[in-house]
Amino acid sequence: MGRHEVQPDEQPLTGGNVSVGVVRVGDTVRRPAGPWTPAVHALLGHLHAVGFRGAPRAHGLDERGREVLDFVPGEMVWPFGFAQVEPHERLAGLARLVRELHDAVKDFTPPPDARWQVLIPAEGEAGEDEIIVHHDLAPWNLVAGEGGRFAFIDWDTAGPGSRLWDVAYALHGFVPLMAHPDWRRDDADAGERLRVFADAYGLDEAERRRLVPLLGRRTRSMHDFLRDQAGRGVQPWARLWAEGHGDAWRGDAEYIEEREAHWERALLGG
Repeated sequence: MGRHEVQPDEQPLTGGNVSVGVVRVGDTVRRPAGPWTPAVHALLGHLHAVGFRGAPRAHGLDERGREVLDFVPGEMVWPFGFAQVEPHERLAGLARLVRELHDAVKDFTPPPDARWQVLIPAEGEAGEDEIIVHHDLAPWNLVAGEGGRFAFIDWDTAGPGSRLWDVAYALHGFVPLMAHPDWRRDDADAGERLRVFADAYGLDEAERRRLVPLLGRRTRSMHDFLRDQAGRGVQPWARLWAEGHGDAWRGDAEYIEEREAHWERALLGG
């Protein structure tokens, strides 16, 4: 049996950039496991135990060695469900969910043998702010369910990071801070959405000042990661680079960096 061979009772799930071998079986999702899976499952178990409901529960491994997670019903926000986070009140609700996540992991103690798949470490943001974060809070990993509830999926790259590193990445996707004409907003609208998210998350003035330069740095880190991995021929990143994802991240980074003064005014006033 091939590593990713689909059985009759399995429904392949697509939509992400790294979804090979991901299937639905009844009310569960089966995904290829890795050395990081036990640590991720410990994290998801902690989140469920403390009452955070914005993530699936983990149920160990199946007979084929795949991780088993709850299937999260609802609509994927990216790319056709972005209207789910368009209203400011919905964007604010999402920001509060991110804050709830970050608060929920404060008391999480990783297993002593934890191995994490952190693809892009938090650049210069470790230390007292370090917690275990998702590292990929984006519309392509967000499910909008019944009753206005959101849930984040795809936790494989969770690991040590910082609140602001996670928030900067989330803002790129949910404002969105994108240069492509299909997604680009005028500066006033983008700035207002930036402020709505920051207010709802509860960033103080010092955190907002630290966040501003991170917006561009976090976005550019995605371009640099894809470039470096493509240079080594590592999949699926080499494929994504060839498809133009690196160019998109570079364009977004340039768009953000050119407007850094505008983002600072939007977040701090003046």
